[in-house]
Amino acid sequence: MPTEYIDSQTFQKDDFTIAEIQRGNYDTCHFDSCNFSGVDLSGISFAACTFVNCNLSNAQLGNTAFKDAQFTDCKLLGLHFNDCNDFLFEVTFTNCTLDFSTFFQRKMKKTSFTNCSLIEVDFSESDLT
Repeated sequence: MPTEYIDSQTFQKDDFTIAEIQRGNYDTCHFDSCNFSGVDLSGISFAACTFVNCNLSNAQLGNTAFKDAQFTDCKLLGLHFNDCNDFLFEVTFTNCTLDFSTFFQRKMKKTSFTNCSLIEVDFSESDLT
């Protein structure tokens, strides 16, 4: 199955719990008020993408790539960022709720958490320099 390439698109109020997200590489895309709750995002690449007011709680992140991804006002409960692809992993969080998520052994140099809720988040063996 060929991998789709989606470039510079805006997704607004899409509910991916109902309509399955297209597998592929998303580059400079903007997701606004989208619902990814419990969705399997495994193997999808998000490069230079922004997520605003989105719900990604309990999404599956097996080998998901977040390369320079920015999350603002998002709900990210129970995510296993340690399952993400390591290559060029770079994320920024602003006004997000990341409670009960894990970054176990994640290399997170320059990652910023601005005004975020981080209750019971696991940073064990993470590189936060």
